Amino acid sequence: MHLTQDLELFPEYTVTQLLFKDVKNATELRKMAVNGEIKGALINPSMVVDAFQILVAANKAVHLHKSGKMKTRSLYSEIIFNLSPTNNISEAFKRFGISDSDSAVLIVLVHNKDETLNIDNIISKVDGQQIAVDRVSDLNDVAKIKKLYKVAPQEEKCGSLLDAVVCRMATKDVA
Repeated sequence: MHLTQDLELFPEYTVTQLLFKDVKNATELRKMAVNGEIKGALINPSMVVDAFQILVAANKAVHLHKSGKMKTRSLYSEIIFNLSPTNNISEAFKRFGISDSDSAVLIVLVHNKDETLNIDNIISKVDGQQIAVDRVSDLNDVAKIKKLYKVAPQEEKCGSLLDAVVCRMATKDVA
């Protein structure tokens, strides 16, 4: 159900993604994340094209964390910020973080391979149905994604929506 991947550039780190639908306690989950009770990024899956998009954001966050160049206060807020095509932190949280009314959540955990990760503990905190991460496309809003990332129809003729999104995420810091 969950997806766990190693970061190629940082082999000591692993990224785990968990996807839930029909979530009834988004408010409580958000509060738990803010208070540090859930050590993870809580992402609105309606703005996610594919799990690879999350992996790119997490990889960039770990890189910035290790080099001391994060723009936000924590590794998990940096993941949410890295999903955004703009440099506006509060806008990134509005678009990619979960809100109290959300009924789906994608939880992203970054952990050192030496640490034991208690996934069941996190799953038990979510009042919703866990689904396979590769089903994130069932929950996304393609029209909103295209609008936010300014993807032109012509661009989709030569590449995928995922290509366009990841390209914008990766190049937003390039002046």
